Amino acid sequence: MKKFINAVDNVLAESLDGFASAHADLVMLGAERKFVRRRELNPKKVALVSGGGSGHEPLHAGFVGYGMLDAACPGQVFTSPTPDQIVEAAQAVAGDAGVLFIVKNYAGDRMNFEMAAEIAEGRTATIVTDDDVAVEKSTYSIGRRGVAGTLIVEKIVGAAAEKGADLASCVALGERVNAQTRSMGVALTSCTVPAAGTPTFALGEDEMEMGVGIHGEPGRRRVKLAAADAIAAEMTTAIAEDLGARAGAEALLLVNGFGGTPTIELYLMYNAARRMLESRGLRIARSLVGSYATSLDMAGCSLTVSLLDAETAALWDAPVRTAALRW
Repeated sequence: MKKFINAVDNVLAESLDGFASAHADLVMLGAERKFVRRRELNPKKVALVSGGGSGHEPLHAGFVGYGMLDAACPGQVFTSPTPDQIVEAAQAVAGDAGVLFIVKNYAGDRMNFEMAAEIAEGRTATIVTDDDVAVEKSTYSIGRRGVAGTLIVEKIVGAAAEKGADLASCVALGERVNAQTRSMGVALTSCTVPAAGTPTFALGEDEMEMGVGIHGEPGRRRVKLAAADAIAAEMTTAIAEDLGARAGAEALLLVNGFGGTPTIELYLMYNAARRMLESRGLRIARSLVGSYATSLDMAGCSLTVSLLDAETAALWDAPVRTAALRW
């Protein structure tokens, strides 16, 4: 294992210290590094809180700031944050309008956020994201997994909250965006969890895992490596057929790297995916390409398609100032 590490037990703490220092104009750490919160809070708006295991950076801490999250709770690598982390984060950012938890559909995340919601004072509500079409259940989830589409929910709902939407409206909007969003991933290599020191799974030099999860969970099938167009065709077919979008519908296309894939290859995949989606009658109205919901050092990518209407397109375009997204 070759990684930039001083001590395995200190990886997360030292990374969080670096993140908070590098983006001190936007964020600050909570006590004992239990959460990352916006430096400048707006007590009149609905506060958005998310989180999950570390190793997926910039998800979620990288999306804390104006127009997205008010706080994010980082668990240990691929490990859910604890209820006390979530409660303390909610208390730190909550205002009169309540707190909205945005939770990826993994058993540990759901259980701990549900416990936190029961403990937390004041009004709370929860959105669960489950955009992965690859499998109906997985190692850590009952039902579809929440993956890169989560950041689209966070961005659109975050913009609405900044504009003064109330808690019920934010929940309804988030559920609508999640229902219109589908993702699928493919891995060319495994990831290596620092504490383990060895790859999570083994792939042959000529193999890929189609439908892989962001923790290295098994996908639909293991197949021989294919050309980028063939990979994009399988992924876009699965996404488009599940969405059932009408011809002429506008969509956001996100090509997300898993951490070990060069940007040049991500744009190549974007080109292939866009051509194939447009051939199905979709109009790609918004785009995002980069590594946003990663799996440590895994080589691979995911494709996410989110259908847009006039409201959600405008909210996507609304200003955002976070470490990972700014416009």
